[in-house]
Amino acid sequence: MTTYDLAPLPHISGGPGCRDRVGRLAAGLIGRGAHVVLVADPGLAATGLTEEAWASLSDAGLGVSLFSQFGGDPTILAADAAATLARETEAKAVVSLGGGSALDLGKAVAAIATEPHSALHYELGKNPLPARRLASLVIPTTSGTGSELTRTAILTRDDKAKVWLWGETMKPHEVILDPETTLSLPAGLTASTGIDALVHALEAATNANANAANNLYAHEAIRLAAGSLERAVADGKDLLARASLQRAAALAGVAIDNGGTAVAHTIGHALASLRPIHHGRSVALGSLATLAWNIEGDDGRFEAAAKAMGVSSAAELSKRFDALVRSIGIKVSLADEFAGVDPERLAEQMARPENAAMRDSNLRKIADEDLLVFARSVLTQG
Repeated sequence: MTTYDLAPLPHISGGPGCRDRVGRLAAGLIGRGAHVVLVADPGLAATGLTEEAWASLSDAGLGVSLFSQFGGDPTILAADAAATLARETEAKAVVSLGGGSALDLGKAVAAIATEPHSALHYELGKNPLPARRLASLVIPTTSGTGSELTRTAILTRDDKAKVWLWGETMKPHEVILDPETTLSLPAGLTASTGIDALVHALEAATNANANAANNLYAHEAIRLAAGSLERAVADGKDLLARASLQRAAALAGVAIDNGGTAVAHTIGHALASLRPIHHGRSVALGSLATLAWNIEGDDGRFEAAAKAMGVSSAAELSKRFDALVRSIGIKVSLADEFAGVDPERLAEQMARPENAAMRDSNLRKIADEDLLVFARSVLTQG
């Protein structure tokens, strides 16, 4: 037996249509008449979801400013711009609407806007986050990152490095899980985000920090993701599959919040620092390149994860994962996008300080020469 800690969860509202509660929930936190910054993925304007969130907040007697000037990998610059907007409007809350990028950005703004520093001031734990923060409410519209339930935000520096901000005040006050918000997500993004949730759960259940208490979240997330991902990709209007995948992502978020990730994320972040690549795809490819290696000498963690995924042994886990990745249409080969990137360059990125925590959490210890082996594998697999 080992000791463990489980972080507290925010208040969670779930079910079809519950996104309509955002105004009431926000007003309950900050009072009618206060101002809110709505950080919304720019692609959501066409779906009507941004307008719905605005209306709910306005109807609750709140002033609203919209911030949508960001892309798929939110930058330090975007976080600073949104934080400036929050300060100028004297906002008391930030509502984040969108995928992991919108949630990470909004969470960061809520955490840092009460002081004048750039988000860069807080990267990699260099300085503690402000003790006082704005209220934070999140509405995920993808089922992948689990950012809605973590104390972490990932932002991109000018040099393309993906860095983390972490702290208790990063966790939202209110989480709204409405599967209807994910119905417009295309099949390709459903696949890429959903596989991200599965990798989160797999790594949290099998890394050096894994424990039986946290595995209640991780194993259930594995079961839900493995059982619903193919259905959600095949039929985007399958609301039951969407709801199951959304719960999987949220539970996987709890799991990584308590247990962290591992080498697949080391690889995924390194890939993204060199060329544009969707995060879910990058960590899936990192898992393909390392899962069989990690399973060698399994102490039971991988076998338990395998059973949660519906196979009987750890030896079958990597084959099941490989088959799932391919069945949902994720492109495995990087030959086109990463032409000109040699294994040595990728291994160098994997060894950078911002990736150290993920590498160090891996159950099987990773030597520098292992990084080069992994880099060769991920760049040549197909």
